[in-house]
Amino acid sequence: MSYLVLARKYRPKSFTEMVGQEHVVRALGNALQTQRLHHAYLFTGTRGVGKTTVSRILAKSLNCVGADGSGGITDQPCGVCQACTDIDSGRFVDYTELDAASNRGVDEVQSLLEQAVYKPVQGRFKVFMIDEVHMLSNTAFNAMLKTLEEPPEYLKFVLATTDPQKVPVTVLSRCLQFNLRPMAPETVLEHLTKVLAAENVPAEPGALRLLARAARGSMRDALSLTDQAIAFGSGQLEEATVRQMLGSVDRSHVYTLIDALALGDGKTVVETSEALRVHGLSAASTLEEMTVVLQRMAVLQAVPGSADAADPEAAETARLAELLPADETQLLYSLCLHGRSELGQAPDEYAALTMVLLRLLAFKPGAMPSGGSSEKKTLKSPEATPATPRPSPVTAAAQPAAPAPRPAPTSAPTPPVAARPIATSAARPAGVTPPGQVLSVVDEEHPVQPARPVTAMPAAQVVAVPVRVPAESRADAPAFGAAQAAPLVPTEEGGYWHQVVRGLMASEAITALVRELALQSQLVARDADQWLLRVERESLNSASARERLQAALQAAGHPVTLAVEIGRVSDSPARRNAAIAEEKQLAAEKLIHEDPFVQAMMRDFGAKIVPGSIKPIEPNSQPK
Repeated sequence: MSYLVLARKYRPKSFTEMVGQEHVVRALGNALQTQRLHHAYLFTGTRGVGKTTVSRILAKSLNCVGADGSGGITDQPCGVCQACTDIDSGRFVDYTELDAASNRGVDEVQSLLEQAVYKPVQGRFKVFMIDEVHMLSNTAFNAMLKTLEEPPEYLKFVLATTDPQKVPVTVLSRCLQFNLRPMAPETVLEHLTKVLAAENVPAEPGALRLLARAARGSMRDALSLTDQAIAFGSGQLEEATVRQMLGSVDRSHVYTLIDALALGDGKTVVETSEALRVHGLSAASTLEEMTVVLQRMAVLQAVPGSADAADPEAAETARLAELLPADETQLLYSLCLHGRSELGQAPDEYAALTMVLLRLLAFKPGAMPSGGSSEKKTLKSPEATPATPRPSPVTAAAQPAAPAPRPAPTSAPTPPVAARPIATSAARPAGVTPPGQVLSVVDEEHPVQPARPVTAMPAAQVVAVPVRVPAESRADAPAFGAAQAAPLVPTEEGGYWHQVVRGLMASEAITALVRELALQSQLVARDADQWLLRVERESLNSASARERLQAALQAAGHPVTLAVEIGRVSDSPARRNAAIAEEKQLAAEKLIHEDPFVQAMMRDFGAKIVPGSIKPIEPNSQPK
């Protein structure tokens, strides 16, 4: 006799054997006892929670005649009469199961509905069970609507689906809907214990706990994984072998990571992540196990004493809950939860795991970078005493280092320097700081009050002038013209490439990112079959843009292969276009300023030319 898998061998055959769906069993049991039977039922839920099983038990309850053949509709089918045994074996003529995933057309539904006009042959009711009903086409749904709304009194419809959102509302309104819930890991664990006891298979509680969590609410998945674990473990279930089979991470690694994160020990975090890589353990499983532990820690922090005494890991979880603050627990839980989506985007999932874990150390509340100060650095210098004025960091950085301080001038005594105004020589050119004097910084948020009028003083004395800087530091601001593009250095290859790109743009052969690649690149070298381009931005050098530009060149009569390098660009079509546009702009402004009529208007009536209002007109364009 061939082996029967556990999921089929231990399929419930009555409502009393159903596990984890008490709300559905109670509703159907009461309806069968009072014989308040609806003509259509819809069972929804994820895979492996018992939709088809409930349908078969309901069909047996409607058609069971009892062991003595005199029974009626019941919520406890006998399981020994011909109707019960035939339905269990799948050969009852009045019970029809239709797989809508492979029979989703209107023809299949019509052939099923044609049987509705005939009364039951053996049983009390005809039962049509349509599995995965959401896969039916719209025409198939419309074809069954009338029969579904007013079927014969001997016909019952049972529909099952894993995606009720795809079922039309017109069908939902004609059915009683029951949602079969995913089963809790504790429920799955209890049922697996009974099944393995009946099978005489020794199993460790830790191994069953892993299987129950891996099933994710599906009893069929749990039994299938148990079959696989029995084969993997040579007839017995041990926690180590089951963990190896599932690729699960040992909780000891998880506890080590959380402990290190609580203590701010980045070295242990990195070493543990490398250990996971060496042992080939899943990074996604690590984050998943961490979210489970962190969720239990958060519950313990919110409700002390709520731990399960029977859980062998409760003590370790309670210790970590006391070690890690509640806000950091919530932050780490969120990081682990969202970090799972980043694993597939990173080139190395273990590197992504390390980055997710180190992120807590970077954003830890009150974290202070090593070797730095936790206080915000501002441009405001502390108040300097009159005896020993202390230069601000900005002034110290701005002044060049001199080998020896120059002697102070002795022609006139220097008056004391005010706390916030800056003493500057009247005869000294602007921007030059006298030796021994300090440029203090005036904060934009707290502007300096206007200085009192200064009486006339000799030229040798100094005048207090406040120096104002914007709120943002000027240390990072580029010099004038530095933010602009480097000057154009025309080359022979650049002129040729400019003409080629203009032709491609005129024919609209290149657009979007491909056009930007052509405009921002410089033709460095070319031969008969290969051209070398250079760009400054790595983002432009994508494989798709490079291939599309090469195809456009080949279509334009340049059968070459493109090679793109990253480097400094001094002659590109974009810079040539900018230079041409600048020349036209200057020529247009010169033409307007030298116009006699404009000069007369400015001289006689005080007219002014609005800056930016002069635009050159292309020869082929009409002025607006």
